Amino acid sequence: MEDKSWILLDTETTGFKKPIFVVELAAQRMKGWEPDGKPFRFLINQNTEIPSEAARVHGYTREILERDGILPDEVYEKFSKYVGGRPIVAYNLSYDWDKVLVPEWERLGIDTIGKPGFCAYQLTQRLLDPVPAGNCKLQTLRQYYRLPERGAHTGIGDVETVIDLLQNVLKPIALERGLLTWESIVAYAENEWFPSRIPFGKHKGRNYRDASGDADLKSWLEWLCSTSNKRSNAMGEWYLGQLGESDVSNNARKTKPFPNIKKNSAKDSKNSAAERTDLISFVNLKSEEYEQLIMFARARLADLSTEYIELNREIDVHNLALFNLVKEYYHERDRLVLLIEYRQHFLEKLMLEGEDEAEEIINEYSSAHEEQEQEFKEASRQQTETSNLTENEKKQIKKLFGKLVKLFHPDRYRDEPEKQIIYEKLITVINEARDHSDIELLLEISEDPDAFIAKQGWEEIGIRDGVNAANLRKLYEEIELEIVSRIEALNLLRNTSDYHLLMYCRNNPDRLIEVSQQRIEVLNKQIRDYKVDSERLKNEIEEITGEALPDRLQ
Repeated sequence: MEDKSWILLDTETTGFKKPIFVVELAAQRMKGWEPDGKPFRFLINQNTEIPSEAARVHGYTREILERDGILPDEVYEKFSKYVGGRPIVAYNLSYDWDKVLVPEWERLGIDTIGKPGFCAYQLTQRLLDPVPAGNCKLQTLRQYYRLPERGAHTGIGDVETVIDLLQNVLKPIALERGLLTWESIVAYAENEWFPSRIPFGKHKGRNYRDASGDADLKSWLEWLCSTSNKRSNAMGEWYLGQLGESDVSNNARKTKPFPNIKKNSAKDSKNSAAERTDLISFVNLKSEEYEQLIMFARARLADLSTEYIELNREIDVHNLALFNLVKEYYHERDRLVLLIEYRQHFLEKLMLEGEDEAEEIINEYSSAHEEQEQEFKEASRQQTETSNLTENEKKQIKKLFGKLVKLFHPDRYRDEPEKQIIYEKLITVINEARDHSDIELLLEISEDPDAFIAKQGWEEIGIRDGVNAANLRKLYEEIELEIVSRIEALNLLRNTSDYHLLMYCRNNPDRLIEVSQQRIEVLNKQIRDYKVDSERLKNEIEEITGEALPDRLQ
């Protein structure tokens, strides 16, 4: 592998709808596991519209590409020289190669450049299985392993992130497994494979290896082999084949991407837990080593939960500040929308059922208008009460999540279905409180989860802090699942328009005024249009009735 020369690439495109056009082509020549020379990166001007949903992801608009891009023929001529016949690897090879590049070359009348190597995503799935929690999204892994922050969802940024992943995470595992040549890595990535954690059905989340001591799980795997779906047939046969190859145990894997376990005190471990991303090799982990891993995972989960709440609160504060600048315009627009809706209902009722029936619409409008006014006052009140978290509040949140994450345990009530339902309700409340930055509720639960359960009128379950040593591995894996869930929640938050608006205005307060003026212009246009519609309906009603519009519908 060390002497093999190959190409790592990534594309940014106009989206998934055919025909797909490349707007950025980025690549890095590799020698073994190391970058070899300068990267290749060009924006491509395809003289085509860029769908807004694609532009929101990678940031490239038609105007940017017309200004900074070059024509595709010229880009691919340069790319051909850069590749020189080397095999090509991509994180999603089936997309970049089969659905994007090959069809584009055919459309342009260009000969195929290079040849497919292996899919880095498939290699990652196989090497990391069953960590991290069956999710190998590139940006999720970057955050999970604390890799450098590159330009997410840009071609060159994603290429650099894949290189970081290869060097810091995948290479040590590959070497440990004896994957020393290019050919062995290609074969490993392409071999038939299914995830260790069952992805669906009654045993979803279970490790198929547990079937060696669980008759019910083994029976379910045998059932998979008899289903009419060829894919599930293959999955069941593969799982049973793996179980039959050797005396499978929970320690069958020789290498796992766990943080490095150092022989230090518990205090030192706690202080440094959030910084560790090393890899270790093991055959059997002792209980105390799993306990250190669990402590690390809990610290990481608490950090991510705290980060989510802080960012979510900052976005809320920013949105409310913007709302305060434009609220009177929103108020007037929404008033007109409601008025038009009920004037239309009044007119229809009047013409079909008469004046007495139409009178009901006036009463309904009065109630709806009063409710709308109360909602507006509540939104205005929140604007004055919501503020960014203080340093003491941030410390408090981190501390309370240190308590809350101890609740995550998959087998806590597996044999007691009724208690398991209550436990799952509690975890749902915790997650919803986190998503809504409800610090008071989180504090209440963390101080005494049993008291909170009693307050809800749920059956007492008796939250236990300790776990059986035999379940430590499952506990660690469950916390890992939650870590990935939190990372994805953060990613979703960072992909919202509210987040991008916050980033645009964060260090330049004048931009908030600029954005508010843009909003006001749009709202003023809507208000003018709605006033026209409202007046038209008023005239129609007065023309039909021969009377002035009732005061309560003005």
